[in-house]
Amino acid sequence: MSKLQDIIVKEMKVKQHIDSNEEIKEIKQFIKAYVQSHSFIKTLVLGISGGQDSTLVGKLVQLAVIELRSEGRDCKFIAVKLPYGVQRDADEVEDALKFIKPDSTLTVNIKPAVDQSVQSLQEAGITLTDFQKGNEKARERMKVQFSIASSTSGIVIGTDHSAENITGFYTKYGDGAADIAPIFGLNKRQGKQLLKFLGAPAHLYEKVPTADLEDNQPQLPDEEALGVTYDLIDDYLEGKEIPVKVRETIEKHYVRNAHKRELAYTRYTWPKNE
Repeated sequence: MSKLQDIIVKEMKVKQHIDSNEEIKEIKQFIKAYVQSHSFIKTLVLGISGGQDSTLVGKLVQLAVIELRSEGRDCKFIAVKLPYGVQRDADEVEDALKFIKPDSTLTVNIKPAVDQSVQSLQEAGITLTDFQKGNEKARERMKVQFSIASSTSGIVIGTDHSAENITGFYTKYGDGAADIAPIFGLNKRQGKQLLKFLGAPAHLYEKVPTADLEDNQPQLPDEEALGVTYDLIDDYLEGKEIPVKVRETIEKHYVRNAHKRELAYTRYTWPKNE
């Protein structure tokens, strides 16, 4: 293992092996402890995309909320559908919701807000690329979730896990923004393992992962965009030896996107000493 890989593995907290039952208990306990330590929290808000990550987090949040209520804490889980117009995989979103069984479900179509933002920028002389418009969608989804949380005395739950965090494969202050990220410390295959254990429909964790943000490249697979497979990212995070070129690709993503893992730098936090 290279020196940088050793540093990254320690930072990302991924275990080489997990016990599904124990890991689920640990994640639920984290969610419950956070809610119990903040008396204002009445709702937990999460956007549901129909993919592996939001399906897993949604199920774990709902289970935690059920336990909290049984222990006397009044709170509920709000799942949010956030399509841009008509969502291509809307059926999978519905399947995920049937599995999660959230207390409440809201639908907010982000298309009018995103299109208006793009138009307003255009009128100011700023033309967004299709990729940049994709980030606009992610940030609008973030804004909606925080607005719902604000109006219901709640918090926003994130879906960031270590295989996503290491590559920075999320929008800064978009889907990367949340109050808590319960599944950080898991890699992609471990998330799949937990969904299998929880009895999720196989097509929800076997589907090809995609951010689906670009109009010109709909349903673009994450692995194609990253230039590396999740299996190899997972191997890296578990401290295994992988081909040198693949390791260099992963570490390039990690270094280039370091700013996404930080809050705004100050004169006391940049440059870093290490």
